[in-house]
Amino acid sequence: MSETAARRAAVTRARAEIDLAALRANVRALRERAPGAALMAVVKADAYGHGALPCARAAVAAGATWLGTATPQEALALRAEAGLPDDVRIMCWLWTPGGPWQEAVEADLDVSVSGMWALDEVTEAARRAGVPARVQLKADTGLGRNGCQPGEDWAELVREALRAEGEGLLRVTGLWSHFACADEPGHPSIAAQLTRFREMTAYAEQQGVRPDVRHIANSPATLTLPEAHFDLVRPGIAMYGVSPSPEIGTPADFGLRPVMTLAASLALVKQVPGGHGVSYGHHYTTPGETTLGLVPLGYADGIPRHASSTGPVLVDGKWRTVAGRIAMDQFVVDLGGDRPTPGTEAVLFGPGGRGEPTAEDWAQAAGTIAYEIVTRIGSRVPRVYVNE
Repeated sequence: MSETAARRAAVTRARAEIDLAALRANVRALRERAPGAALMAVVKADAYGHGALPCARAAVAAGATWLGTATPQEALALRAEAGLPDDVRIMCWLWTPGGPWQEAVEADLDVSVSGMWALDEVTEAARRAGVPARVQLKADTGLGRNGCQPGEDWAELVREALRAEGEGLLRVTGLWSHFACADEPGHPSIAAQLTRFREMTAYAEQQGVRPDVRHIANSPATLTLPEAHFDLVRPGIAMYGVSPSPEIGTPADFGLRPVMTLAASLALVKQVPGGHGVSYGHHYTTPGETTLGLVPLGYADGIPRHASSTGPVLVDGKWRTVAGRIAMDQFVVDLGGDRPTPGTEAVLFGPGGRGEPTAEDWAQAAGTIAYEIVTRIGSRVPRVYVNE
C-alpha cells in the first residue's frame, strides 16, 4: 500500500493528526532562540486543541522544565497524570474567588496572584494545608487584563506577600507579566511594557522578594525580543508550529513546523447540473455541470462558519474552496470535472509540505487568527498521535 493510500485508509470520518516529533523539534528551536532562559510549554486549552498530556510529555522530553495552563483545573489534571517528571513545575494563572486553592497548594502548583483577594485566599488555603504555597505575583504592565496595577496596589501586594512569606505561608517564586502587542513589531507599547516590568520587578526585589523566575515573553517575544527573555520564556502557539502573526514571519522563518493536520474522508461525490443550489441559503450555485464532494466536518467540529465560500481544502492534489455555507456537521466543495471516489482524503490544513492549506490560510479565509483555527477543533474529531 502506498503512503497516500495508507493515509486515506487511516482517515475514517475525520481526524486531527498530531506530529509529536514536530512538536519536540519546535521546542528545541524555541530553546535555541532563548538559550539563557528556561522554557515553559504552554498547554492551556488542551494544548491549543492538540491534547494537553501528550504534548506536555513531548515538550518535557525536548527540554521544557515548566508547563503552563490557564485554569487550575487544567493544571491539577496534569499533575494527576503519570508520565511527567516530579521536578517539572506547573503554573496556572486564571483564578476566580473560591477556586481550588488548597488543592493547588497540596499539588505543589505555582499559582498566580494579581490582587489582595487572591493573596488572602491562597494564604488561607496554605494555612489549612499546612504547607507553603508557591505564588507568582503578576504585574499589569499595560495589557489591562489580569495583573496588579503599578503604584500603591503593587506596593501593597508585595508587602503583604512578603509578610505571608515571613510567616511561612508562601514563597514568592516568580514575578511576571504579559505583552499586549508583541506580535506587532515596533509597537510603542512593547518598550513601554518592558520598562514598566523592569521597574515593578526591581521594586519587588528591593523590598526583599527573591523570585526563582521573572518572565514576560510569550511566543512572539520569544521569537523576536531577546531583551524580553529574562529567566523564563512562555511559548504557546509557536510550540505548535503556528506563527503568532504573519507580520513577524512564517513558521519556516523560525524553523518551526505545524504540528496538526486536519483531514476527512469525502462522504459523498455526485454529479449535479448547472444552476444547482448548494447548502443553506443557496449562497453558492453551480456555474455549470460539475461534481460536488461532501466533507463531513462542520462548525460543531470547530470549522469556522465565517469561512463559508472561502475555506480552502486539498482534494486529490488540488486546492478546492468551500462551496456555500458551512453547516453544523458538513460542507461541500465543488470538484469541477474531477470525480474522486467517496473516501478520498480531503485535507483542510497541515504543514503545507504536500501543497495543502495551512491553519493560517483558514485564518485568512475566516477573518480570524490561526490560534483560533487549531484551538477550536472539537472533541468529535479524534486526535491521532504520530512519531511518539
